[in-house]
Amino acid sequence: MRSLQIPKSPKVISGVVILGVFIVLTVIGPWIAPYSPNTNRFSTSQMPSWHHLLGTTLLGQDVFSQLLVGCRETMVVGFVAGFIATVLSIVVGLAAGYIGGKTDEGLSLLSNVFLAIPGLPLMIVINSYLPPGKQANPLVIGVVISLTGWAWGARVLRAQTMSLRDRDFVEAARIIGESRRRIMFGEIGPNLLPVLASSLLFTILYAVGLFTTLAFLGLTPLSTWNWGTMLYWSNTQNAAIAGQWWWVGPPGIAIALVGTSLALINFGIDEFINPRLRAGGLSARQRRKVGMSRRPHLGFTPVRRVSATKPTGSN
Repeated sequence: MRSLQIPKSPKVISGVVILGVFIVLTVIGPWIAPYSPNTNRFSTSQMPSWHHLLGTTLLGQDVFSQLLVGCRETMVVGFVAGFIATVLSIVVGLAAGYIGGKTDEGLSLLSNVFLAIPGLPLMIVINSYLPPGKQANPLVIGVVISLTGWAWGARVLRAQTMSLRDRDFVEAARIIGESRRRIMFGEIGPNLLPVLASSLLFTILYAVGLFTTLAFLGLTPLSTWNWGTMLYWSNTQNAAIAGQWWWVGPPGIAIALVGTSLALINFGIDEFINPRLRAGGLSARQRRKVGMSRRPHLGFTPVRRVSATKPTGSN
């Protein structure tokens, strides 16, 4: 049904557009920054103007340039951590759910251990053991964050895999002699794509939040700009108390917009998975067009009504 496809949902379109803007800024942000983020030759604590779109800091630095340059490191850490953590979740979750037995017990114990350990303290400990040069590398930081963010997704995938491993199509693949790896990643894996996409989105959001928290606490190199570093310097200089909203607000709003975009995309994934939510992204006109009630009753699944066509020649 064309009108129920995910791209037709306004929430998903809004989320994709917002996230796309930040992805573009991740690529070209440092190139289009009007000034160097470390340049302090401007008037201090200047409000937004045509020369400085987001004003200047107490040290005379351009806030807009810092925001553009800091977007790359923040988003790179988020995506690297999200993808690596998702891969770990797939391997551990599918193996534990499909193989079972001692493998399931061991991998489940490992997942429970990482779930029980608070992510931020563990990240602080791991980060403290990194060489000074590696603490400023977003790829290395993304890998380290992924070690603390894979367990939740693995548990979800394990449960979903256990519900699929006894289905007919899996039994058929097993009977014809398909290998265990082929069954896990070729038969069961594609049926978990919506769950994987949702896990990926929230892992990226988790990584961005954790990395920003580390930078805000001053646990990452302060010479490397990211949104957390901007919040750190604005906090140490009491920008909020001094009423310098143009220094405090932009990085916080940017983080909130990234989280909002990921949440909106996830809403679309939920609508695709759950038929009871598919009418949520449709307007009243679209509901009428596909034969749905404009205001579905609570507890009932909105469905499209298709009139049955009588075969030709039948009585």
